[in-house]
Amino acid sequence: MVTLVSVARPFFAATYPPMTDLPFHAASASIFRHFWDPSFHFQEQFELHPLQVPYMSSYLLTAALMLLLPTLAAVKTATALMLLMLPAGLATLTWGMRKSPLLGLAGVPFVWGSLTHWGFINFVAAIGLYAAAIGLTLRILDRPERRVQLALGLVLVLLFFTHVFRLPFAIVGVLVTTAIMLPATGRARPVLLPLAPSVLLLAVFLALRPAALQGPSLDFVLHGERFEGFFDYVIGSFRDPAERAVARNHLIFVVLVGVASVLARHFVDKPERSANDLRFRRCAAVAVGGAVSLVGFAYLALPMELGVWWYVFPREATAVLFLAVALIPDLPRAFLLRAGVTVVLGMSSLGVTSVVTKNWQTFDAVTQDFSAISAHIPQAPKLCYLVMDHSGSTRANTPFIHLPAYVQAVRGGWLSFHFASFGASPVRYRADEGAVVPPPVPRRWEWTPKRFRVEDNGPFFDTFLVRDRSDPTRLFAADPSIVFVAREGSWWLYRREPIEPPAGP
Repeated sequence: MVTLVSVARPFFAATYPPMTDLPFHAASASIFRHFWDPSFHFQEQFELHPLQVPYMSSYLLTAALMLLLPTLAAVKTATALMLLMLPAGLATLTWGMRKSPLLGLAGVPFVWGSLTHWGFINFVAAIGLYAAAIGLTLRILDRPERRVQLALGLVLVLLFFTHVFRLPFAIVGVLVTTAIMLPATGRARPVLLPLAPSVLLLAVFLALRPAALQGPSLDFVLHGERFEGFFDYVIGSFRDPAERAVARNHLIFVVLVGVASVLARHFVDKPERSANDLRFRRCAAVAVGGAVSLVGFAYLALPMELGVWWYVFPREATAVLFLAVALIPDLPRAFLLRAGVTVVLGMSSLGVTSVVTKNWQTFDAVTQDFSAISAHIPQAPKLCYLVMDHSGSTRANTPFIHLPAYVQAVRGGWLSFHFASFGASPVRYRADEGAVVPPPVPRRWEWTPKRFRVEDNGPFFDTFLVRDRSDPTRLFAADPSIVFVAREGSWWLYRREPIEPPAGP
């Protein structure tokens, strides 16, 4: 219950979660949901490539929920479910290590790190799936059961459709874990069959993947200077000192829980463990240490930008710290002691959630004007949006940059900038003669709206949405067919109207 509340509570605090990329994930999910709905005009623009670019799980989940819930409710519900994979993955990992799955509570605050607020939901969920894969591997090697083998196979397939570039990490992790555990278990074959489906899918992807996902070759130079900024990549979503304080406190609590568990084992529990049990636990710790080392190497070696991907190596900081939590000692066996440390972890998680919720409420207050202006936008607009002003939130990085993509998620139509143009999404712009797509824009167009020239960039669009503190009417002066419609707070709406010919004599 604590985990559910910790993950779900902020989503009730804001109409629009302050996650930078989430509006485009919402739009992509809506494309799957309404692809065959002519009132959304998605078939005219897009084509779907589920195996070439298999980032599908969150989109399909959101699209399915859109059948039952309003668009924004479906987006928030699906996002919360994806984020729950993080503590669930840690619980599975510790379970596989013969520890209490209650240690998964220690992973709950990682849900609200920088990656989530950038909107990298697939990557965050993939970290949890990676942890679950290692945990299930340990369990299979410990006690081979078909249901656990099936679970491992399904987790790896789900990982393929969640974040395909995390799958090689998981495959290597499963194989290395198996090799490390061999002296303790004497088993290897039970994990081979669960690997087969995901390995086959990965081979198909590598054969079909588009150029946008091939990227340049890597030199794997280690950057030791990155140790200094490690924690800045894990936390720092808000300009709120309380965020770092509760994150620091949580790590202290985790360490204290580990110390308390060690003391309890020696002075209270005094468990009698067999030599085989001790060997298994030690090998399992080494295996998890190997997984931590693998992602730690990625943190030190990967570049900041890789092909169309940005913010590449910083993502691994969260994975390193998250997996390392599994190395803390098991919870005490005595009921009162276990209950006590569990309560401490739960309260710490709720404390992190409270800080996040407070900042989300601030964002909700400054996006009421966006809700109001959206009511003036018709179904399926050809929408050109320009975010000139990014002030008003407590986010360290702008959550406004892609906010207008929610218009497409709810109403369909076209957008002046779209992730579909990158070629790194299962949703891609059509390139045939019958396609009706917006004109291409230069790189980082969305971040540099001052490059907009109505005579060059405006003719395709019939609706214009601008976030600015001052009147942006000057932007459209060269096109008299574009008229002012409404203003709500910082948002200004314009629409193209037909120009009536002058009356005759």
